[in-house]
Amino acid sequence: MSIEIKSRFPIFTEYPDLVYLDSAATTQKPDTVIAAITDFYQRGNANIHRGVYPLAAKATARFEASRDKVQRFINAKKREEVLFTPGTTAGTNLVAQSFVLPRLQKGDNVIITAMEHHANLIPWQVVCQQAEAELRVIPMSTKGELDLKAYSSLLSPKTRMVALGHISNTLGTINPVEDMVLEAKQQGVPVLIDVAQSIAHYPIDVQALDADFIVFSGHKLFGPTGIGVLHGKEEWLHQMKPYQYGGDMIRDVSFSNTTFAGLPNKFEAGTPNIAGAIGLGAAIDFLNAIDRASALSDLKHLQAYAESSLLALPGLSLIGTAKERTAIFSFALDDIHPHDIATFLGEEKIATRAGHHCTQPIMDFFGLPATTRASFSIYNTTDDVDRLVQTLAEIQAFFS
Repeated sequence: MSIEIKSRFPIFTEYPDLVYLDSAATTQKPDTVIAAITDFYQRGNANIHRGVYPLAAKATARFEASRDKVQRFINAKKREEVLFTPGTTAGTNLVAQSFVLPRLQKGDNVIITAMEHHANLIPWQVVCQQAEAELRVIPMSTKGELDLKAYSSLLSPKTRMVALGHISNTLGTINPVEDMVLEAKQQGVPVLIDVAQSIAHYPIDVQALDADFIVFSGHKLFGPTGIGVLHGKEEWLHQMKPYQYGGDMIRDVSFSNTTFAGLPNKFEAGTPNIAGAIGLGAAIDFLNAIDRASALSDLKHLQAYAESSLLALPGLSLIGTAKERTAIFSFALDDIHPHDIATFLGEEKIATRAGHHCTQPIMDFFGLPATTRASFSIYNTTDDVDRLVQTLAEIQAFFS
């Protein structure tokens, strides 16, 4: 199935020798997403919500149709609970500043995990510093698994938010967010889940998950950059004040006072990324048109093949070996610097990532300056794994 899906991504036609193993950073885009964005700019470009002429009305309809697609895709209760943002980072910051900070007092706490991306760490760190509150961190093992007993002990009557990454972008760990949400709910603590790394491959049902907020980015869902989603429960969104101010998020304005629009508009100030939202809608259409269960099964088989193949290399060690994980592999190879590895791989048209992957605390925990990361998606094949492993063996020979 991977080969059939791969044919839908024009970049692999343009670069037939490309082995793209950086999907944790951003996914490639299928033909229909590219076509939808091009079509909007060629034949449908107009601003939305304001114009009454046909072109503007059509643009508005296409933009709002994408909101409906997101609602159905994540099973949101209401379309008004779906807010378009520039991405995961923007959605997290909105919740931190508009929901948590007004509720946060000296002595309160916010809980995150030891494996969070900086985008789900720094916003909470900053609001805690602003309010003289405590940032509590759920520790993890050397396998890259969270200490759930420690999590239970960290929850308290003064916990104002639990913010969890569903899947670690560095370790590939799949966290038991369902159980963690339930435990927080039993103590009346709201939860935000960053599903940026899971949304493309794993079904996300926000009503079943019962998190108060989820955030993700379109570009990790085979959609364009610059567009993302914040889903929030209606009761909380009504209570939150806007994070940004300007046009299209108002009901009435005078020099003495402004009243804001209802949901979702009050959180979408200014002209949004219209083409991005339409492209995101096309990405959802693309995923809905394939057999997602089969694609996920293929990815899991590829993950097992990649893991056994990588571990067969002498001198290679995986960073993070959780029992529940996905096809994201951070590794060290002998004493070769990750940047040298990634550069060498790049010369052989194999795209990986080297660095701390916006998770510096993870690198500190493992005592590493950086790792090389290979992350797989629905367009990868076992041939890609074989080329990666063969080239890594050549790198070992070169540096030895």
